[in-house]
Amino acid sequence: MDFGIVQFTSDLGLRPHELAPLVEEAGFAAYYVPEHSHIPTKREAAHPRTGDDTLPDERYTRTLDPWTSLASAAAVTSRIELSTAVCLPVQSDPLTLAKTLATLDHISDGRLSIGVGFGWNLDELADHHVPAGRRRTMLREYLEAMRALWTQDEAEYHGEFVEFGPSWAYPKPSKPIAVTVGAAGTEKNFKWIARSADGWITTPGETDIDESVRLLQKIWADAGREDRPQVVALDMRPDAERLARWRDLGVTRVLYGLPDKDADTARAYLAKLAAKLSL
Repeated sequence: MDFGIVQFTSDLGLRPHELAPLVEEAGFAAYYVPEHSHIPTKREAAHPRTGDDTLPDERYTRTLDPWTSLASAAAVTSRIELSTAVCLPVQSDPLTLAKTLATLDHISDGRLSIGVGFGWNLDELADHHVPAGRRRTMLREYLEAMRALWTQDEAEYHGEFVEFGPSWAYPKPSKPIAVTVGAAGTEKNFKWIARSADGWITTPGETDIDESVRLLQKIWADAGREDRPQVVALDMRPDAERLARWRDLGVTRVLYGLPDKDADTARAYLAKLAAKLSL
């Protein structure tokens, strides 16, 4: 089990190329950023944490582009994994997104993974012409099509939402780009993950995950997966007993947020957190 940092990137905090080196210097294994293209001012969709159309953080409306952010982080780091918690692939063109991610993997020397989501903000998805009732199928097709482009010399895909004939697309990632899914720990979600992804990211504030991890592992084995699922847990503050239990359960990575108003504040927080985690 290792530890990473997720920054709620916005134009109110440190730029990714300013924070990522501090994350690496403090000994963390990974740096994550989120994605929202925009937030419609009038929404029917309830936020998972507030239960209504209010947002828990102003930064939702000010989120930076994840791929530009991670590219800038890649240029000033050499070790940490670069990822998202979470990105929304169905809001992009799959051919263009596949090229962007393959390029980012190439310039970072294979340090890219992605955490994806189905998308809680149905109003945001609607502006991208994503039908709410088909967003899972659409995401599955996007991932399948992108993997084809990343692995096959002449790739093609024929689905409900993605359609292209035999094509060349380079660069190819040097190894598979791991995909984890941020979603509630339900049987339905775990069956989707076991079919189409490499692991699970917990939802914010969810720390009682023991039974969920066991359920995921059972569904994983029942699906015939010979590897073990990645489990990325979002944590609020370190607790030695809980972290030891998570390690024994098979949690592979734990993520923490941080204050990012300025470099001195972030550096001090990272040093304190790293000490608590014995990094």
